[in-house]
Amino acid sequence: MNSPLTHFDAQGQAHMVDVSGKAETHRVARASGVIRMLPATFALIAEGRAKKGDVLGIARIAAIQGAKRTADLIPLCHPLPITRVAVDFELDAASSTVRCSAQVETFGRTGVEMEALTAVQVGLLTVYDMCKAADRGMVMGEIRVLEKRGGKSGDWVAAGSA
Repeated sequence: MNSPLTHFDAQGQAHMVDVSGKAETHRVARASGVIRMLPATFALIAEGRAKKGDVLGIARIAAIQGAKRTADLIPLCHPLPITRVAVDFELDAASSTVRCSAQVETFGRTGVEMEALTAVQVGLLTVYDMCKAADRGMVMGEIRVLEKRGGKSGDWVAAGSA
């Protein structure tokens, strides 16, 4: 029986997937996640009063850098020529959350879902790092791929994310 897990060969050994036979296409992935915090911590970010500086500006740059370094962090990811990384933050005062969303694009033989997920995680981790002196109890969650486009398997959109 063939496994749907492509990072294992017939003997069950981990390997990097051979993408040489795949067509080069425009590939796009969107991902998002949130970080929950105390209302006072949220106010520091929203009002730009964090001691370490512009939390969301620094987190945006960190998220972009994270997308670019994905192959260095995830052992079986292919290094990709990323053509675009866009990172956005949405603040929700009612729930004291910051949502990080990332869209990553390339023209290549494999998708950029991992790069989008890594961008989100690194962005959220940077928010945590910059605000941990005020709130060590922040919680990250809901990290997921929202959409992927391109490639042999076609387009996919997560339920409830359109």
